[in-house]
Amino acid sequence: MTEPKTLNHLPIGASGRVVAVNGESRITRRILEMGIIPGVLVQLVKSAPFNDPIEVSVRGYRLAIRRSEAAAIEVAI
Repeated sequence: MTEPKTLNHLPIGASGRVVAVNGESRITRRILEMGIIPGVLVQLVKSAPFNDPIEVSVRGYRLAIRRSEAAAIEVAI
């Protein structure tokens, strides 16, 4: 594995394992509740026009999140 980077910097089609979800906001807690927790494999599926939001595949379902929210999710590829 390489140096951790944030989910919003993954190229389309790339996968990574969640290392950490940073922050103490309500949004951060909601991300954790949706199953994006350390150790889980996530894949960037596609990006909407103007690159926001992004669609990720996690635990067998797809989820759209804002790039600003994805910046709090560290992944190792």
